[in-house]
Amino acid sequence: MKYVITGSLGNISLPVTQNLIKAGNQVTVISSNTNKQQAIEDLGATAAIGSVKDVGFLSDTFKGADAVYLMVPNDFSIADYAKFQRVVADNYVAAIQTAGVKNIVLLSSIGAHLRKGAGPIDALGYLEEMLTAVEGLKVKILRPSYFFNNLYSMVGLIKHAGIIGNNFGNTEEKLVLVDTDHIAEVATAQLLAPFTEDATITYISNDERQPTEIATILGAAIGKPDLQWVTFSDEDAYQGLLQAGINESFAGLYRDMGHVLANGTMQEDYWKHAPASKGLLKLEDFAKRFAGAYAAE
Repeated sequence: MKYVITGSLGNISLPVTQNLIKAGNQVTVISSNTNKQQAIEDLGATAAIGSVKDVGFLSDTFKGADAVYLMVPNDFSIADYAKFQRVVADNYVAAIQTAGVKNIVLLSSIGAHLRKGAGPIDALGYLEEMLTAVEGLKVKILRPSYFFNNLYSMVGLIKHAGIIGNNFGNTEEKLVLVDTDHIAEVATAQLLAPFTEDATITYISNDERQPTEIATILGAAIGKPDLQWVTFSDEDAYQGLLQAGINESFAGLYRDMGHVLANGTMQEDYWKHAPASKGLLKLEDFAKRFAGAYAAE
């Protein structure tokens, strides 16, 4: 089988590529970074160096693929990330149609069912709609939950303010957490399995924990057993992101994502269709990694 992987050698795309090659498949990895070419080739894959903003490049790269794994790149240097996401989504759909691709696995997100109001997830909901409207295209949509890795961004807050928190977490609802390695496992399985339905949605998670619990467990791991989760206002969360050096586009998008986490709508569809089995890594396991990052900061 011939696969095309977007996302360069990121936390998910790299293990997906390794898994597919190990299974005896031909894999092409798209990257905008010329410095990644040798590393991609060392894996046994073909490097396609170019931009996801170039629909011609995407069309040429997609041609002949049995299946394509799609994800929208994250780049904090982009001034208007929401606009960039839409451009990439439109380019993906146009390239798929031009190249005649028949099978897609899309890395979307929990909250994509909302379509609007979920910050950086809105464009993923848009891409879901666009792909499922393409005649003859079979789409497997993956909706992972809140990344464990997102918690690393709170190391600075703990060190400078002695607290952990965000503009969500003051309700009874648990936060659904996921490990990128588990996402890669599910994505690989979906790519290797037959594409028999027009569209499927798969939620991916590892753990479900109260934010207060997250504070207690991470605090214990770093020697701060009294660490408290503090819920900020949307405006305070936004200003905090700006002060941390995040641009206005990303700060606004992540504020909006926190808002729909706080009001319960972001995870509402997950609770209706939660996966029967979850990834093995739990919060206590992640806390060991977090402690290492905290010590190294």
